Amino acid sequence: MTKSTTTYWNALTPENRDRWTPVKGLEGLAEELTLSIDPVTGEYTRLTRFLPGADTSPFGGKAHAYPEEVFIVSGRLYDHAFGRWLKAGDYASRPPGELHGPFRTDQGCVVLEVSFPNRTVEDKDV
Repeated sequence: MTKSTTTYWNALTPENRDRWTPVKGLEGLAEELTLSIDPVTGEYTRLTRFLPGADTSPFGGKAHAYPEEVFIVSGRLYDHAFGRWLKAGDYASRPPGELHGPFRTDQGCVVLEVSFPNRTVEDKDV
């Protein structure tokens, strides 16, 4: 099977506001919108919107056993693991096990995320 497909539409317009859902565990801080997913492999493309003033510090940083790519679409986001502000246009291709976050934003931020959960590494420390 392959990732789902769709024709052009704008995920950031007000008329598509109802397609966004709260990120589980980060209600009131972040919302997500899955753009494409492969139901067999679990690979997905998603937008994550951090709301103005969001701070995930109480949850700490995280790492996972699979690679992912992130691209900052708009706004800015502070990544504590890297000690830097990310702004529109910043991109990273994260290897499995790389620590990222916690995050905070003053003005809000939209992040495009492409994740590959079926491409895991066998490492108990991840």
